[in-house]
Amino acid sequence: MAPDAPVSAGPVTWTGTPIAVVGIGADGWDGLGRAARDAVGDAEILFGSARQLDLVPSTVAARRVSWPSPLLPALPGLLGQHGSARLCVLASGDPMFYGIGVTLSRLLGPRALRVLPQPSSASLACARLGWPLAETPVVSVVGRPSATVLPELADRRRLLVLSADEHTPGELARLLGRHGFADSELTVLEQLGGSAERHRTGIAKQWEHPPGDPLNIVAITCAADPGRPRATRLPGLPDELFGGDGQLTKHEVRALTLAALAPAPGELLWDVGGGSGSIAIEWCRSHPGNRAVAFERLEHRRRQIADNAAALGVPHILVRGEVRAELAADTETAAPDAIFVGGGLTQDGVLETCWSQLRQGGRLVANAVTAESESLLLSWSNAQGGMLRKFQIYRGEPLGSFTTWRPQLPVTQWSVVKSATAFPAEG
Repeated sequence: MAPDAPVSAGPVTWTGTPIAVVGIGADGWDGLGRAARDAVGDAEILFGSARQLDLVPSTVAARRVSWPSPLLPALPGLLGQHGSARLCVLASGDPMFYGIGVTLSRLLGPRALRVLPQPSSASLACARLGWPLAETPVVSVVGRPSATVLPELADRRRLLVLSADEHTPGELARLLGRHGFADSELTVLEQLGGSAERHRTGIAKQWEHPPGDPLNIVAITCAADPGRPRATRLPGLPDELFGGDGQLTKHEVRALTLAALAPAPGELLWDVGGGSGSIAIEWCRSHPGNRAVAFERLEHRRRQIADNAAALGVPHILVRGEVRAELAADTETAAPDAIFVGGGLTQDGVLETCWSQLRQGGRLVANAVTAESESLLLSWSNAQGGMLRKFQIYRGEPLGSFTTWRPQLPVTQWSVVKSATAFPAEG
């Protein structure tokens, strides 16, 4: 690419020379290869955190600029201000591993960058622990709630957590204790690759280590309490894991509903008539990149959805009010990949609103338990096609000294993929 070729893959058009993005570890300047040292030495402006800038020797002539806080809103203007200079950005380890390189690539496009990585903290941690990197999940709690770790927990599983600061290990130990993993082993690896590298190990329920170095990564070997309900990423979590007023898609029907919605990584769901939020929560638990908006008209249920989402490790779910009112006030809401209608089917315009907002190729699934709402689904199925199913679930319950089958309410389900030839259902 010519040095002055404009780049506009992201929201900012870049016309300067490619920005060198150099990964630097705790071993500092001594750990950099020749190409990385040359990139830093050739720069006129050197960006980085104060800690990273201090790792570069004073013989490097570049003017040093510490990142402001908050960084993201200031980044486009900061880069534009120095766009005519040769720029170098320092990053921790691998810039493309939860690092500034990802942000810059989204902002400017990959052709605007020249990335020179070092080993990531996850690579170094797995090297110290003897863990296979390709088989070890990594969760970041930098700028995210520690509850984000919860969906990854499973008995005997090993995972790495990128810490926000020196308080993260203690927070994780308490989190594990509250959620049935008190016997899990934590290893805190500080200043990996540097002269001050240190490891500390302990059991979550006995964690008494004081806060240490803010530059750390936590390795967890999970040990689950066998008496606690299992909470995996597969749909159909036990009903008792959801708090609320009983407005809940029961776990057998919930598993069938999630199967019909067919979540794929990175997709967006609308959960309309959210109730306890169980569908949105399980959608987001199925993959860390999934997103959901829960629409619920009652305030106490909106609070309950938010509480359930935090308790089950997906606090990023957006909780909003009644769907028609919310869309009337916000015309720029992103079109969803899938919509579940679990409540409010018979309210005027709800299904029509959802259908009009669903993207082409998106999936809509609606569940009905009353004759009136079932009739509505039959009408829409006649107009739009799709699949109609009826579920009848029985649960074994004691009857004196015997066992009997107690029926749950039958559920009618309509699932459909929106095609370009579909037309709105007639009233």
